[in-house]
Formats: sequence, C-alpha cells, structure tokens
Amino acid sequence: MRILCLLLTLLLALFTSCGRGDKRIELRGEAQGTYYSIIYYDSMGRDLQSSIDSLLDDFDQTASLWVDSSLIRRVNENRDSIVNPLFATLCRLSTEMNSYTEGCFDCTIGGLVKLWGFSFSKHEDVDDSAIDSLRNFVGIQPVISYNEDGTPIIHKSAPEVMLDFNAIAQGYCTDLIGHFLESHGIQNYLVDIGGEVFAKGTKGDGTPWTVGIERPAENKYSSPEIETAIQLHDLAVVTSGNYRKYYEKDGVRYSHTIDPSTGRPVTHTLLSVSVVDTVAWRADALATAFMVMGLDRALQFIEEHPDDMGAQTAFFIYDDGGHYSTYATERFKKCDNNSRITR
Repeated sequence: MRILCLLLTLLLALFTSCGRGDKRIELRGEAQGTYYSIIYYDSMGRDLQSSIDSLLDDFDQTASLWVDSSLIRRVNENRDSIVNPLFATLCRLSTEMNSYTEGCFDCTIGGLVKLWGFSFSKHEDVDDSAIDSLRNFVGIQPVISYNEDGTPIIHKSAPEVMLDFNAIAQGYCTDLIGHFLESHGIQNYLVDIGGEVFAKGTKGDGTPWTVGIERPAENKYSSPEIETAIQLHDLAVVTSGNYRKYYEKDGVRYSHTIDPSTGRPVTHTLLSVSVVDTVAWRADALATAFMVMGLDRALQFIEEHPDDMGAQTAFFIYDDGGHYSTYATERFKKCDNNSRITR
C-alpha cells in the first residue's frame, strides 16, 4: 500500500461549533492498513462512525490484499471468479485508466508488487528471471462478464495474473464515504483515508477546507513538514510519493512504485506528485501513473491532455541535483494562492 503523505492543517484546530448551527463531528480510525480522518457538519449532530466503519470493513473484504479472506485474495489465488459489483467497478475503472495512461497505471502488477515485498508478504529473492517470468502476466487486463441474473464474473488471461487495486482503492473508498455522507443530507465535510482527500462545501465558519502537502522526507521515520497548502471546494487531492514506502538492501533503496513495463521500481528523480480532480479515485490513479512516468513524461502527458482536469491540476516535487525543486501547473497554482478552484 502506498503511503500518501498529506497533512490536514485543519486538524490542528480545536473543536468549534458551526456558524450555520451545525455541529462539527470528527471521526478517526483505521482502515485498509492506514488511518482515516473524517470531519463533517451536521444539523442533527449524528455520530455515523459505526456505519462508516461497517462500510470500510465491507470495502476491505472486497479489495484489501491484507485480508486473507478478501475477494481480491480469492481471485488472485483462483479460489473465486464470481465477484461483486464493487470489485467489478474497481476492475473496470482500472482498465480504463490503464488504457488512458498507456499502461503506466496497471492493476495486473500484483505479482510484481508481491515479489518486491510491497504487498501483504515480505519480499522474495528478486532476480531477472523472476521478474521476467512475472512480466508475462502483466498488462493483459481482466475482463468482466455478467450472468443472466446480473452477477459479475471475472476472467483472467492466465491463472498467474494477480490483481492489485491499491493505487485506486483508497481513492474510490474516499469517494464512497463522501457519497454516504451526502445520502444523509451532509453537504460540508472532509474525508481523508490514508492521504486520499475529498473536501465538500466549506468549514463551519464558511472558510474553505485547507490541506497541506508534505515536503519529501529524508526517510520513512522523518517528521513530516509541509511544502505547500491548498484550498479545496468539492474536489479531491491525492499525493503519491516514493520517500516513505521503500526498502533498502545492500545500500540500495528500492521504491514501492513499480514500472509495469520493466517490472522494477522506478529510478527517476520524481519524488512526489499531487493531483487535484473531481473524484478521488481518478486523482489516485493519475498520481500513481505520473510517478511511473517520471517528470518529463508526465509533463508531456499534461501537454497532450489539455481538457483533463486531473492532469492540468498537478504539483510535482523532484530531485534537482541534490536539492528539491517543484513544478506546479497553472491550474494548481490557483489552489496554492488561496484562490478557490472548482469543478
């Protein structure tokens, strides 16, 4: 699972009452191997934590590689081919993003992620033959068909294909929680699941939700520091980075971002990417794809997709000869200078 390093500066504030008469509710817990933090304003003051925890648990039972009995584990181990609508949706969206990013986003890299030790088990002995063997089962996207009763069925190109939704699942789950809150009439909220953030409406005093983006840390144990802060209105922001999720062997640091085309961790100078989009799942997937591409290729992609909000609202931090440099798209700068950016 990626560690997405967003700091919510608003969490430093103490509990305050909503100027509209709504009560501010804060919920925190664990899900998908990471934390969640949810803030919302509700005129009825409802505590929805038990319902949200149930929703998160159901999601983990479908998409988490860390749950032994999860549906994705059963599919990967060829113990099940009947899937649920959530699994089918994650599969469909992943396939769409694979095509859109020309293979840089790929949900079929589960075997490689496991080999390199960034999945639910420790890393295995990595050599060229092992990598080349697994690469034979990467890139051919699974297909979903439906029974007469509408039940989705997954078809893999080979039994060895292993799926990994981690680069889209937390973002999608963030969106689901937002939809859940809105179904209860809540229109002002912020949902953060492991750094995948969606902000709706405003805070209680009418000011925008403010989210901090972390400066790349020296190592996984370093205290977080904020590089910049942005304001969000009915938008998601997701950051993908290489500086907290890695392992070291023989003095070499191996990034958790795996390039599907090589089967190996990326080696470019890009350290983190933050993407703002209308939905968290797309921001999540696009941030991952940019991390695979590297800075130059990502900037070319942005130039080639002028109508894509996610591509046009991105912030890059990269190693520029031993020190950090940043690049912000023009639309991202509108978030960064206290202007409100909307859909």
